[in-house]
Amino acid sequence: MAIVVNLEEERGKKPPSLDGLTALVSSDLEKVNRCIVERMHSPVALIPQLAGHIVAAGGKRLRPMLTLASAKLCGHTGQRHIKLSACVEFIHTATLLHDDVVDDSSLRRGMASANALFGNKPSVLVGDFLFSRSFELMVEDGSLQVLQILSRASSVIAEGEVLQLITANDTSTSEDSYLEVIRAKTAALFAAACRIGAVVADRPKVEEEALESYGLNLGIAFQLIDDMLDYSARQEKLGKAIGDDFREGKITLPVILAFRRGDDEERAFWKRTLEDLDQDDDGKDLQHAITLLEQNASLQDTVNRARHYGAIARDALGIFPESPAKAALIDIIDFCIDRAF
Repeated sequence: MAIVVNLEEERGKKPPSLDGLTALVSSDLEKVNRCIVERMHSPVALIPQLAGHIVAAGGKRLRPMLTLASAKLCGHTGQRHIKLSACVEFIHTATLLHDDVVDDSSLRRGMASANALFGNKPSVLVGDFLFSRSFELMVEDGSLQVLQILSRASSVIAEGEVLQLITANDTSTSEDSYLEVIRAKTAALFAAACRIGAVVADRPKVEEEALESYGLNLGIAFQLIDDMLDYSARQEKLGKAIGDDFREGKITLPVILAFRRGDDEERAFWKRTLEDLDQDDDGKDLQHAITLLEQNASLQDTVNRARHYGAIARDALGIFPESPAKAALIDIIDFCIDRAF
């Protein structure tokens, strides 16, 4: 099938990685990690225990690394980006805790989710604690502009999650509605994480906007690939379960494309499995879903959409001179997209 052929072609390339970005910001990232551990502390023992579980669950720290690299790209020489990078990670971690409760997820990055181990109520409340810690860090920075950017991102993320609830189990969801969801729930924090790198360096507004555009489009590409991977054997090789979105009835771009391109029988299948959540227990419905996605080129076209947004992100960096930081940020675009292969 088309998706298999294309994947085989791509595997001949040297796989992009996070190595360049990690090496670029390694010393700063150590400071960020220390700040995270310090600010997770609470006399209420369950808070650092539960927060520590998800923080230590194997995340790449991609969002705070984007803040560190963006600050370096803009020539920042101070230390403000350290606390603000920790702030970005706390916002992200808080949303993960809340998302897993909303989605009733039992796994996070291949490990038991916090809500599965500790329960829904503690997970929600510790998520609230981490949001509060993030605002403490914003206030300590002292910049109203930073506070505006990150607080706005926090509210947009919440709006995106509510939008996703509205579109869940609705096979009539349009591609535009889907993109509105992922711009809010994923890309908004990428955009904010990058923009504040220019703010702390006191760079012109055009550079702030360029980094915001880079982060926004990178975030869209990142989420598109995440949604594609949920139906890909590549997901299993990454040590993650496939089909979580399918089992939860989430309407993502691969499904939207397959539903639009399918015949009446195929659309009836999608309505039964995603709207009614009438799915078998032996995985045959999931396998049939994957077959339909491949037959309709929905997986490959989702990757193509991600490449489109990746190209916009790359163009946004065009105003910056060549540097190791710029090269690392460009490499991350390829890393986020080529996870599919």
